[in-house]
Amino acid sequence: MESTTKSIDELGIDTVRILSADAVQKANSGHPGTAMALAPVGHVLWKEFLNYNPQNPDWANRDRFILSAGHACILQYSFLHLLGYDISLDDIKNFRQMHSKTAGHPEYGLAPGVDVTTGPLGQGFANGVGFAIGQKHLAARYNKPGFNLFDYHIYAICSDGDLMEGVTAEAASLAGHLELGNIIYIYDDNKISIEGSTDIAFNEDVDARFRAYGWHVQSVSDANDTHALQQALVNAKAETQKPSLIRVRSLIAYGSPNKSGTAGSHGSPLGADEIKLVKEFFGFDPEKSFNIPTEVADYYKKIGARGIETEKKWNQLFADYKAKFPELAAEYEEAFAGNLPKGWADKLPVFKGSDPKMATRQASGKVLNAIAAGLPNLIGGAADLAPSTETTLKEFTSFTSEDRTGRNFHFGIREHAMGSALNGMALTKGIIPFGATFLMFSEYMRPPIRLAAIMKIAPIFVYTHDSIGLGEDGTTHQPIEQLISLRSIPNITVIRPADANETAHAWRVAIEKKDGPTVLVFTRQGLPILDQDKYANASNLEKGAYVLSEASKTPQVILLATGSEVSLILEAQAKLEAEGVSTRVVSMPSWELFEKQDAAYKESVLPKAIKKRLAVEMASPLGWHKYVTDEGDTLCMTTFGESAPADVLYKFFGFTVENVVNKAKALL
Repeated sequence: MESTTKSIDELGIDTVRILSADAVQKANSGHPGTAMALAPVGHVLWKEFLNYNPQNPDWANRDRFILSAGHACILQYSFLHLLGYDISLDDIKNFRQMHSKTAGHPEYGLAPGVDVTTGPLGQGFANGVGFAIGQKHLAARYNKPGFNLFDYHIYAICSDGDLMEGVTAEAASLAGHLELGNIIYIYDDNKISIEGSTDIAFNEDVDARFRAYGWHVQSVSDANDTHALQQALVNAKAETQKPSLIRVRSLIAYGSPNKSGTAGSHGSPLGADEIKLVKEFFGFDPEKSFNIPTEVADYYKKIGARGIETEKKWNQLFADYKAKFPELAAEYEEAFAGNLPKGWADKLPVFKGSDPKMATRQASGKVLNAIAAGLPNLIGGAADLAPSTETTLKEFTSFTSEDRTGRNFHFGIREHAMGSALNGMALTKGIIPFGATFLMFSEYMRPPIRLAAIMKIAPIFVYTHDSIGLGEDGTTHQPIEQLISLRSIPNITVIRPADANETAHAWRVAIEKKDGPTVLVFTRQGLPILDQDKYANASNLEKGAYVLSEASKTPQVILLATGSEVSLILEAQAKLEAEGVSTRVVSMPSWELFEKQDAAYKESVLPKAIKKRLAVEMASPLGWHKYVTDEGDTLCMTTFGESAPADVLYKFFGFTVENVVNKAKALL
């Protein structure tokens, strides 16, 4: 077919197919087939439905687009380039190369126009639920009659692989329950996975499954039928109560004479000879690569430019809103900019050493409720564990399908989806989200935690029941390896406070953090409140480690601990000092915060000259050797726990004053 006989829409679609294939071929790596098949879908979305402005990719009321099928990212990059985003043709040519904007899967903060990092299948699908919650909450708080500031939709393209992953089931169930009608997902039903036809592992009735979740479901029999796709999207936008799934049947690598419809076109370049055949099939010069006809370039640039005017209209709407609702507008502007309300930290409670013992989870609940009124954008909840994790904001309602203003979230027993949704909420500027469960169940949340760290976004992950101290629930609920596992993730801050006052400052640090997730780790069992007049001030927590209680003279030994074990080593210090062993106690709630301090401060806390050190933590000893040196030791867990009362467990595993004293003296 000669290109001159095609409509500009057809020519544009075919240009994207070939551009995608060329980029994968040049990289000698990637997934060309899905991008080639879904070029018509992308064309309809970006031309007809998505609101966006390439000149301002962060425009607050833009529609969010998520490529949950992140392996097909060259499709997204191609459209972003053509529409006028800051992605050049050289960026397309450098697909999957070092330091390129066009990474092997879409990365937030790297390529403009990418709203979330995707790739691990199912994550983007679940992130979208968080985005949808964010939109509903912003709209409920700020929209007024005649001022629909936030009415954007969440669009996504997902694949068979996304729907096979378990997180999708959790997220879809939650979205249906919450009636998130602002979700519109397109499911690419190409029936191909890496191993071959999906029939070898996946033959469920997807339509029936999603209807059972409470979704609005439609089917389009051919991805090339742009009119049918347009109508399905119109119907989806009209459905405001149920989230929408549009199942679109596509032929992977459409246009490839020898590889269309095969698994070989999923995750590998087509090959130079096959690409020439593809170009001939679509009427393009087979000897030219990265060929974008002038009329196509002009056409898409004009489509992208429409967004400038769209945002201008919204900016005027916001200006009028600001004149009528100045306080709400100012509140949103500050939150959107990432600024915190003045004086919010003044509400942090101070606990007295004379107060009864208090679990840090209980202290956390008191802190949350003390600061919630002054932080209107702080919202969150738990995976059916709010009474146990103490994460209910008592003065506020729950977020439901009827009440979008609610600030308490009931994620249900869906830890994986909770973590992913928190990321979508955190990517909604103006919201500070938190989610809670037991530390043991952080294992269900590892993918979203890791992706939050990669994206440098700041959800707050709250984990309680942090050690064998939870007692009788036994080995299945007693975390051992989780602390070091979480600490091993780059760009994450793990904080395990020693008492109620450190807990207050742990929340302060987490809320002030902007460039990565924070993990707060709290106890089930009660702990002494460390007297702020007797010991170093808990505000030192922000430094990661500090001298909590100094030795009577030059220290002979340093005791280090986190969390509940700090009060244990304080008792041991008193006994050692009574026996003539000068002992320094260091509270070390966060390794990551400590590592950010300068060398002089680190030396002041852990002087190189004092080599006799004992680290005490009811968790794996891995990592502590960096701080105790070759002449030190650890008192940690090297086995799983047991089912028994906490006091029995402490004695059995050696977390007693007597054992700490004996181990410290043995070092000398």
